[in-house]
Amino acid sequence: MAKPTIDDDLTDEEHIVDVDVTQEMESSFLEYAYSVIYSRALPDARDGLKPVQRRILYSMDQMGIRPDRSHVKCARVVGQVMGLLHPHGDSAIYDALVRIGQPWAMRLPLVDGHGNFGSLDAGPAAMRYTECRMASPALAMTTGLAEDTVDFKPNYDGKETEPVVLPSAIPNLLVNGATGIAVGMATNIAPHNLIEVVAALQQLLKAPDMQLDELMRHIPGPDFPTGGKIIGLDGVRDAYATGRGSLRIRATARIEKVTPRRMGIVVTELPYMVGPEKIIEQIKKGVDDKKLTGIADVKDLTDLAHGMRLVIEVKNGINPEALLEQLYKATKLEDTFAINAVALVEGQPRTMSLKEMLEVFLEHRLDVTLRRTRFQLRKAEDRLHLVRGLIIAIADIDDVIAIIRTSEDAGQAKERLMGAFDLSDEQATYILDMQLRRLTRYSTIELEREADELTTRIAGLRDIIDNDGVLRRVVGEELTQVARDFGTPRRTVLLASSGATPAKATPLEVPDAPCWVLLSGSGLVARTDTADDLPTEGRAAHDVVVARLRTTAQAEFGVLTNRGRLLRCRAIELPTVPLTATAPSLQGGSLAAELWPLEQGETPLGLTSLDPDSLGLALGTRTGVVKRVNAEVLGKDAWDVIRLDDGDEVVGAFEVTDPEADVAFITSDAQLLHFPAASVRPQGRSGGGMAGIKLAAGARVIWFGEAHSETDDVVTVSGSAGSLPGTETGQAKVTALAEYPAKGRATGGVRAHRFLVGEDTLLIAAIGRRPVVAAASSGSPVELPTVPGRRDGSGSAVTQPVTMLGGRG
Repeated sequence: MAKPTIDDDLTDEEHIVDVDVTQEMESSFLEYAYSVIYSRALPDARDGLKPVQRRILYSMDQMGIRPDRSHVKCARVVGQVMGLLHPHGDSAIYDALVRIGQPWAMRLPLVDGHGNFGSLDAGPAAMRYTECRMASPALAMTTGLAEDTVDFKPNYDGKETEPVVLPSAIPNLLVNGATGIAVGMATNIAPHNLIEVVAALQQLLKAPDMQLDELMRHIPGPDFPTGGKIIGLDGVRDAYATGRGSLRIRATARIEKVTPRRMGIVVTELPYMVGPEKIIEQIKKGVDDKKLTGIADVKDLTDLAHGMRLVIEVKNGINPEALLEQLYKATKLEDTFAINAVALVEGQPRTMSLKEMLEVFLEHRLDVTLRRTRFQLRKAEDRLHLVRGLIIAIADIDDVIAIIRTSEDAGQAKERLMGAFDLSDEQATYILDMQLRRLTRYSTIELEREADELTTRIAGLRDIIDNDGVLRRVVGEELTQVARDFGTPRRTVLLASSGATPAKATPLEVPDAPCWVLLSGSGLVARTDTADDLPTEGRAAHDVVVARLRTTAQAEFGVLTNRGRLLRCRAIELPTVPLTATAPSLQGGSLAAELWPLEQGETPLGLTSLDPDSLGLALGTRTGVVKRVNAEVLGKDAWDVIRLDDGDEVVGAFEVTDPEADVAFITSDAQLLHFPAASVRPQGRSGGGMAGIKLAAGARVIWFGEAHSETDDVVTVSGSAGSLPGTETGQAKVTALAEYPAKGRATGGVRAHRFLVGEDTLLIAAIGRRPVVAAASSGSPVELPTVPGRRDGSGSAVTQPVTMLGGRG
């Protein structure tokens, strides 16, 4: 026999069909596209879930991984889903599981994750490390699966079944939104507030003809889980009307003082699905490309305790409001969300308006409720049928037992029971299947009560089935309960516009406008953005002003300290405080120690303009030394303006602006001396000054400053040197400076206060433009005597210990 050839094999065993390549590619591509659309990428409009998400929730429900159970490894759930229902890659299943458990991605998370479920900037840990269980809202999605509420279909290999759709008591498509990319189409639906969506569904149940404007009274716009602000509502209305639209989401930011020297922009809410690391990267790139200016630093201080906190430090001299507007334009602090409401309706993709999405969900819930009611009705009727059979059997229990005992087999017993008591097959079988001890436990009263309850329940169930109004009322009540259980307040703010107008655009750099620099008695420093004159009195809200300087926002100024140093400072670095009609408020100021490089024990005493053409500075020390120093500005941040002996310190310092003014000393033993500033010869920085006042043994200077006999008052407060500082109220006296005669430099002065029994020192004293004001250590004002006292008289009691005096400011 001849060996068959290759040509013979082709002729006998193969049948080649010629197919047009174009038609084959079109057919195969359409099948692939439909598979992607229907089986993977697009959500069903009824439960708002993609197939993989639905299979995850269904598998977790079947596995009993509910909110009242402990967490299980995510790998276990992924394996169950992949093995039984979803024959795709495990990473795709795990990614879907993680997403529906991320609170920043889902407005109402369906999975309760435990472990590292990722962040806006980073992915989750591997599934072998993380754990999960159903979240409480997921139960509302799956409740009713065992009551024939939805259809089931075979799984991929026909060995298992899975639900075509979940019963879903939550309008998940709108509440959690959806994203997906299919072949030739995509979906992007924004999350919404559950309470608002339920309110719209309630109204739609009552009035199916409701129009869009009426629906938007209940659903004014999306509600993103990350909050933020929606700017402009025209795009929202377009999306609700046509299923397509675009809206702008803006981060929530506020401007506050982030360091003692700098203002900053603090971002507490970001646009949907934008992470802080992305913002930081964009800011750094904008700074490197010179597109963003004025940013000193950016830090992500987000934590679990305080939530989102992205801090952008603003350079001094830059207007934070203007910089924030630049950031909105240059970074994802303002983002666009394009709505494309595509979902599957009866297996077909459809672009849906807001009303259509609500209507599809309502139809689904009405159908689910109707099917559940019919299922419950069948169960109730079956149970009632059996209960009635039990009632008959118990009434003649002895005869029932006798029939069963005398029957040859179960079949004969059933036939005899059916004939003797007119029972149905199901009733007789149920009686035979029961154990005798259970049968005798039943009482006729209990069975009749159960029969009455079942009869009432059956009537109610039939009323739901037969009456559409009752059915709608049941659906509405269930929706109300869902909103009550899972609803939360709105997080996203809706704004008709940004509120900014190009005509009023804020310049980026702070202009070099006139301002005041203020130093308070408690050590607070601030500036006011105003050129107006300040109130003449030294009052500040909850404080007193001890030094003030008119300058400009971009200018430098000097700070004189008790160590005899002059510190170079910039006004723009100071926090701004408001100026009221009566007094500036320094509560928003910063402590001097936080702003300037002060040494331990060093305190600021006065302010100077750093003008090389000025009349110089005047300083007085604790030991009675006075010095006028020539105006000299060095190229350093700090320099000495007086040489101090060991143990000595400066008690007062100011810039000389009036050559006709006096300088004055007040000592602890109540001596006051004032003499013309012109009598003090100016010296260089290295000079140690000259004798200013002659001190008695044990006395010291407690105040030094500028004095004007025509306008100034002297305030002295006496007490005991043995008392703790700040605890003794003492005796206060206010006297016009004109009452004190001027004497020559280096003399002992005149008595300014007469001590009473138990008093031996001045606790505090000052000379200032009337009226001089006083404050306690808490900052609260202290009323001083209003009747002028005699030059050498004693004082009057005050209500609180005086720790600060101000009047020149």
